[in-house]
Amino acid sequence: MTSPDNPITVAIVEDDERISRTLAMILDDAADCRCVGQYRSGEEAVAAIPAQAPRVIIMDVNLPGINGVECVRRLVAKGVASHILMLTVHKDTDVIFEALAAGATGYLVKPVQAEQLLAAVRDIYGGGAPMTSSIARKVVQTFHRQPAAAGEALSARETEVLDWLAKGHSYKEIAEQMNVSYSTVHTHIERIYKKLHVSSRAQAVARHLRR
Repeated sequence: MTSPDNPITVAIVEDDERISRTLAMILDDAADCRCVGQYRSGEEAVAAIPAQAPRVIIMDVNLPGINGVECVRRLVAKGVASHILMLTVHKDTDVIFEALAAGATGYLVKPVQAEQLLAAVRDIYGGGAPMTSSIARKVVQTFHRQPAAAGEALSARETEVLDWLAKGHSYKEIAEQMNVSYSTVHTHIERIYKKLHVSSRAQAVARHLRR
């Protein structure tokens, strides 16, 4: 669980210095969140974030050089397990879908209010996926059409966790249902992603539903 002594660490990838500074201020003013890095480009983020390992990444879609979607792909390829929350100026379904398919977990539309930002960061860290149902459906349908990856067999406990995920429960709710700790659920999720060769909740659920 998070606390002032164990906050949700967040890295911000945003080329607009004013927006980045405002987001960081909102996070640092919250008792359970802390901004641990601000990056102005995708290249800078890809170079620094893997070693930093923040719990959540806030990623702008429109960046100079490589865009936010490509940045997500490169971070995932480097094994970054952070929850990635995309920032976009409008509800561009195709771009949002592309980001989610690449490994992002949710998105927010600018301008973002302080309450919205903190709620989304807490939700995504807690196992939620801030997105509209239409976007989520598109992601799942796409992975349904892809050939199933063989992957390593899940344990009975991991399958149970994935069943709860598929029903839309957050990590906290899963921990309560299974009578285990929050960190134990996180560990199971990490192993599930590795075994199924996926990088997001939507991908894991889609693969699970097809098995």
